[in-house]
Amino acid sequence: MPQPLKDKVALVAGATRGAGRGIAVELGAAGATVYVTGRSTRAGRSDYDRPETLEDTADLVTAAGGHGIAIPTDHLDPAQVRTLVDRVADEQGRLDVLVNDIWGGEHLFAWDAPVWEHDLDKGLRLLRLAVETHAITSHHALPLLLRRPGGLVVEMTDGTDAYNRENYRVSFFYDLAKTSVLRMAFALGHELGPRGATAVALTPGWMRSEIMLDTFGVREENWRDALDRVPHFAISETPRYVGRAVAALAADPEVARWNGRSLDAGSLARTYGFTDLDGSRPDAWRYLVEVQDAGKPADVTGYR
Repeated sequence: MPQPLKDKVALVAGATRGAGRGIAVELGAAGATVYVTGRSTRAGRSDYDRPETLEDTADLVTAAGGHGIAIPTDHLDPAQVRTLVDRVADEQGRLDVLVNDIWGGEHLFAWDAPVWEHDLDKGLRLLRLAVETHAITSHHALPLLLRRPGGLVVEMTDGTDAYNRENYRVSFFYDLAKTSVLRMAFALGHELGPRGATAVALTPGWMRSEIMLDTFGVREENWRDALDRVPHFAISETPRYVGRAVAALAADPEVARWNGRSLDAGSLARTYGFTDLDGSRPDAWRYLVEVQDAGKPADVTGYR
């Protein structure tokens, strides 16, 4: 298999599960050395209390053809992040791709709860995990990324700039977190572009993460069994789909054309020609607007 990222070094912050794991594995499949970080390890679980571990992600990266290196890190602790980046600098002398995928807020938001009814401690914790971690990581990692021209920063979020601008997303705190990350990419684009690097915001569609599959009581092998209860789940995609989007961006010598932009996996699949694992190209955000939000029956014809 071609490995266009064979000599590249990536850091995927928040890679224990979900999009972060999918991205790390696809960067590995493209040949990259991938440092993966998170709080869930074989020695102990984070407050998510889930079975996925950071070491498992690193093993998957290596099995895919790259070199996975797991470094347990709490990205709310600047000292830990500084130590992480110092290790990457000492071992590799470079950083080509930074993916800010730290989230950790699945159990912290309440659907449709107005700010005065939402648990305040949980809401503020969500903002710290989803926004402050990204800022801390960029602060420490970007000087290393800027040592060589052509670096890429990917800010992972939920929703495109166009969609989130017009739609209320879940709750005050969730909406603020996801929109803030979009703006981070815009701001980083202004700061990195003149210095020879690129920053983008990227969203998956309706992703079949480990947590989502558990919520619907299915596995990846039988995910379509959930369609009787949740018909629009038919547009869903694996975490590897957005991973392939990141790998395509990282391998694109003209990636600077996207600087500061909001991107989604489905649109990039059309541009770069990659598919999901099943060979389809889910176009979730177009589907969401034209079918689901429009109140039409679930029908993915023309959307995957």
